[in-house]
Amino acid sequence: MKLIGRYMRREILGAVAFVLLGFLALFAFFDFISEVEDVGRGGYKLQHAVIYVLLGLPSHAYELMPIAALIGTIYALAQFVSHSEFTAMRVAGLGRAMALRQIVQIGLIFAGVTLVLGEVVTPGAETLAQRVRLTAMGTSVTNQFRSGLWIKDTTRDAHGQVERTRFVNIAQLMPDTSLRNVRVFEFDPQFRLRQILSADTGRFLPPDSWELNNVRETRLVDGDDVEKTMLIHAQQRTLPQLVWRSELNPDLLGVLLIDPERMSAHNLAQYVSYMRANQQRADRYEIAMWKKIVYPIAVIVMMVLALPFGYLQARAGGIGYKVFAGIMIGILFHFMNGLFSHLGMLNTWPAWLAASVPSGVALMVALSMLGWVDRAR
Repeated sequence: MKLIGRYMRREILGAVAFVLLGFLALFAFFDFISEVEDVGRGGYKLQHAVIYVLLGLPSHAYELMPIAALIGTIYALAQFVSHSEFTAMRVAGLGRAMALRQIVQIGLIFAGVTLVLGEVVTPGAETLAQRVRLTAMGTSVTNQFRSGLWIKDTTRDAHGQVERTRFVNIAQLMPDTSLRNVRVFEFDPQFRLRQILSADTGRFLPPDSWELNNVRETRLVDGDDVEKTMLIHAQQRTLPQLVWRSELNPDLLGVLLIDPERMSAHNLAQYVSYMRANQQRADRYEIAMWKKIVYPIAVIVMMVLALPFGYLQARAGGIGYKVFAGIMIGILFHFMNGLFSHLGMLNTWPAWLAASVPSGVALMVALSMLGWVDRAR
């Protein structure tokens, strides 16, 4: 049985790797065609486009891993069936439970690869790709507002109570996460404006501060009552530099450089925690975080879904038919992933539910198909 397990592992690993490389080549070609249109914009040259496309391959590999695992496993099992190898394996004692265990063990390898891609390789490569592109073009990241990016920030005392609420306006976020044209509006717990900071530039000072340059500070201080009217005095000063403490950091601002789906679960969890602390909705990021947790498991589920195809004899369809069926199932799974993410945000479903439904449905279908082929034998 160990010999059969090694043989299945070798054939399935090879088939999945072949399918994944084919998909990556196709996606790289389309990405390159898209990037060629921007060559010549600013300092963006052909070599920058090639680097950008190559750095985007890990994210494509992560996204395509469940589909590649499904199609590759179906192809390998269909090959076994067409050469009567699967029949010989079953005669040698490879029962349904044993076959399922072998597929899950192989799936754990791809799940581990998917986890590493999603948590380590893809976020770093995607951030670097965006920085290469933006730096070459001489552009920066801004929000949809004309005034730039707006972020809510708070300061708390030792007991966790809000001391000040701040609204930070960043006109430009540079590729190196330095800031341009920063304004900070600070309010007290009664939401009275107390301070306004304006700075030309800012850079992060670990672990929790920013160095602002060419700072213009305006403090609003309560004066005396005059005919029951509170007077407010404005005190202004100009500073060449100011160290400004904030919970904001480059990791949180880096959310603007890459899509949530291409961030690591760790960074997503940090951002979700920050948004909740500032009483802001983070549904999209929370769903993306749970999808990151579920996605490696989805790879195993897809391979389990491929197992029933091994019990279909050659007369039930050739290799091409089975591979085509696998492609359709993979596309449907990918569509369901996106669909339930949007439905989860629209209907405020629990994030874990919106992220888990496609994999849960696929697992139920896989187990039902295994039960059906077992009864049909």
